[in-house]
Amino acid sequence: MSLESTINEDLKTAMKAKDAVALRGIRAIKSAVMLFNTSGSGATMNKEDEIAMLQKLVKQRQDSLDIFVKQGREDLASVEREEIEVIMRYLPKQLTEDELKVEVQAIITRLGASSMKDMGQVMGEASKAFAGSADGKTISGIVKNLLSGQ
Repeated sequence: MSLESTINEDLKTAMKAKDAVALRGIRAIKSAVMLFNTSGSGATMNKEDEIAMLQKLVKQRQDSLDIFVKQGREDLASVEREEIEVIMRYLPKQLTEDELKVEVQAIITRLGASSMKDMGQVMGEASKAFAGSADGKTISGIVKNLLSGQ
C-alpha cells in the first residue's frame, strides 16, 4: 500500500478517535504528499521519495524542537516532539548506533577505506544503504570516528 493511501486511512481513524496529536502529524504528511503530487513535475512518488520526504519532515521538526528547547519554550517543544513521534511511525525501523557502527564498518572493509580521504566514498555507500533507517548526521559521525581510528 502506498504512503498516500496509508495516510488517508490513518487520517480517518485518527478523526474517528479524536486523536489531535495523530491528526496534526498525519495532516503534515498529507500536506507534503499533496505538495509533491501538485509540484508540476509529473513524477509519481516512489518508496525512496516517500522516505526522503518523511525524513525531511522529521528534520524540520527536530530543528524547530532544538530552537524551542534553547528558548525555554517547552509548550512548543512538546508539540514538535509529538509530531516527530507520529511521523516516525511511517519510516522504516531506525538502526541503533551499535547496529549502525557494525554496518558502517562492513562498508569500510568492503571498500578498503583506510583514511579520511575515503569518507566521501563511504558516506555515499552508507547513505544509500541506510536511507530511512538512520539520519545522515549520525551516519557521518560514525564514519568519521571509524575512519579516524577513534
